[in-house]
Amino acid sequence: MLYVRPAMTPPLPEWAPHSAVWIGFPSAADLWLDDLAAAQEEVAAFARAVHSDGRGEEVLLVAAHETAAAVARRLAPFATVIVEPFGDIWLRDTGPIIVGGGETRRARGFLFNGWGGKYDLPGDDSIGERLAATARLPYGKAEWVLEGGAIDGDGTGVVLTTEQCLLNPNRNPSLARAAVEHRLHQDLGFTKVVWLGEGLKNDHTDGHVDNLARFVAPGRVALPAPAHDDPNHAVYADAAKRLSAAGLDIVNLPSPGRVEVDGEVIPASYMNFYIGNAAVVVPLYGAPNDEAAVHTVQSLFPGRKAIGLRADHVLTGGGSFHCISQQVPL
Repeated sequence: MLYVRPAMTPPLPEWAPHSAVWIGFPSAADLWLDDLAAAQEEVAAFARAVHSDGRGEEVLLVAAHETAAAVARRLAPFATVIVEPFGDIWLRDTGPIIVGGGETRRARGFLFNGWGGKYDLPGDDSIGERLAATARLPYGKAEWVLEGGAIDGDGTGVVLTTEQCLLNPNRNPSLARAAVEHRLHQDLGFTKVVWLGEGLKNDHTDGHVDNLARFVAPGRVALPAPAHDDPNHAVYADAAKRLSAAGLDIVNLPSPGRVEVDGEVIPASYMNFYIGNAAVVVPLYGAPNDEAAVHTVQSLFPGRKAIGLRADHVLTGGGSFHCISQQVPL
């Protein structure tokens, strides 16, 4: 659906300049268990790549308590560490979404119900408002469930999402497709919604689009090309048809293919990259296409350095680098 008059300026695209980025720092030993220390190391490496020796944006590591904050300061002395209680590190979904730029910046918040009632953790439903306050950004909250990883925009008013997530009855059962489109327009300024179908297999977010398809330029979308024995072959094919029907240009990235832990397929995706001021950081999994994925991302962002980093331990928590970060535009 196309709206003629946007209600507000939509979020800037991720490749627009940032003043800072919030990154969630693994803090809960009871959630991360044996992966806690290794996940903290991977997050610190991600933060270091984004910071890029001061050439990137300011890194704001968000720790849930002082014990984790001390580790963050030791591993990432270049970062500013913020201590704010939260359930887990997925700030793309629980942090505020910033609309506008410069003096017009405003933080938008939404209801959060633990990805459809799966993980109800204390602090996750309020961390967005508290982070907006630390940044001294005006904050407004919309009364419907939306996670930041469920949408991806190109700055022109076009937004990608999936039916599996935003039309899932475990999110907003009273909202039909047209109502969701209207709210995306009203609360975030999007003027055109492009609906994809299913997300990746076994993705507990119910198909977040930031694991499936990402804008890399206005009107241009990166989409995985299925690898041999890829569990998401049909998902990628369906997404390609829908993107083409919407008139969007598609560029293919390799897929890591079938990645399993303890015999179960996990939603490993190179699409969960983060676009920073100086670097684009790509999660790697020890898959045959790791190097090719970084090379392709580098070709898409020639003015930035594409950096591939292992994200095995972060992925045990259910996501990767894009999922744990939320940019603050200039």
